[in-house]
Amino acid sequence: MRSIRPPLALTGLAVALSLSATACGPGQDAPVDKPANAGPSVGQGGQGGAGMPADLADKLKEHGVDPEKWKNGEWKNWDKDTWLREAKDFVNPVIEGLWKPERMRSATSPRKTMAAGDIAGDQGVTDPEPRPVRAEPEKKPYHQNAAPVGKVFFDSPQGSMVCSATVVKDPKNPGKSNLVWTAGHCVHAGRAGGWYRNIAFVPAYNDLGKSPARLRNAQPREIAPYGVYWADWVATSGEWISQGGPTGGGGAPYDYAVMHVKPENGTKSLEETVGVALDIDFQAPQAAAVPSMGAWGYPAAPPYDGALMHKCVDRPGRLSLSPGTPTMWRIGCTMTGGSSGGGWFRQMPGGKLALVSNTSIGPVTAGWLAGPRLDKGAQDIYTMMSDKFAGR
Repeated sequence: MRSIRPPLALTGLAVALSLSATACGPGQDAPVDKPANAGPSVGQGGQGGAGMPADLADKLKEHGVDPEKWKNGEWKNWDKDTWLREAKDFVNPVIEGLWKPERMRSATSPRKTMAAGDIAGDQGVTDPEPRPVRAEPEKKPYHQNAAPVGKVFFDSPQGSMVCSATVVKDPKNPGKSNLVWTAGHCVHAGRAGGWYRNIAFVPAYNDLGKSPARLRNAQPREIAPYGVYWADWVATSGEWISQGGPTGGGGAPYDYAVMHVKPENGTKSLEETVGVALDIDFQAPQAAAVPSMGAWGYPAAPPYDGALMHKCVDRPGRLSLSPGTPTMWRIGCTMTGGSSGGGWFRQMPGGKLALVSNTSIGPVTAGWLAGPRLDKGAQDIYTMMSDKFAGR
């Protein structure tokens, strides 16, 4: 029987993420700079209807949506004619104060995306199913141990939902990144729908790791220590948009997304505020050459409740879903829905950590997780997002 204690290399990976975070955090030596009022981000133009940037208001009008009505609840209309689907049609106007602490607590996990799907199309390269690795709670406070990890909140036809995500570097804005990596299914419904709405990111959510009962009386600073960041542009793969389904479907190997965010209140970049952003490794070797990989996130489906950050570290294997699609990474892990989109990391030569994947699918029994390999397609989306906001 295999030991339940991870080998030293795996333990070291867990330590490495904690060391990558800033040494100080909100309320300590480097308090978060959060002015009371902040205008639209650079390049958004003047104000349109409902006080939103003119370009967003115009885009809504193009699709027959009244900007005033949108902010007053029209966003809850999920009729097919108003549910924007194409990559170029993403809109996400800020509705200030929408993501109040109680609304964050009530958001549920996108459980259907955590089904394993059908792997009958295996190409003969799927490795044996890994043993379950029990997810461990991250050390608190999170801003000292895993500051780049946070929760993504969004609204879907099924209600308010939650995923996980990671702050990543922006090559065209070094030291001032506003880029966040997550799963495609956390921002877009795939072939049966369109872009989700009111997408926002909260790094180091529930910083002190309080229970749901204690969170009811927590201060806003404890719940969102760095504030709330709204996505002002999101990109996911064309394969996810055209093939993604409730259990991943043919889009699972391409289930990744990059968000560009801006603070609901504040002026500093996300990386400056949080103190760290992670590199991305698009040339990771084959699974056999990677001794350990770690996944971080906020599991929300039972037996978890979404309040606490967890992590799993394991030796990765391969999972093949269908002929003609890339193999995915797979590790043993008991995290459930809500951890979707959370970053996977490996230790690079020299000891630095880099993001290599994100949680996409897993079985109902919650014994393992799988994530896409980040290849040239993923790199192209990342580069495009960096270029789009270069110098902003």
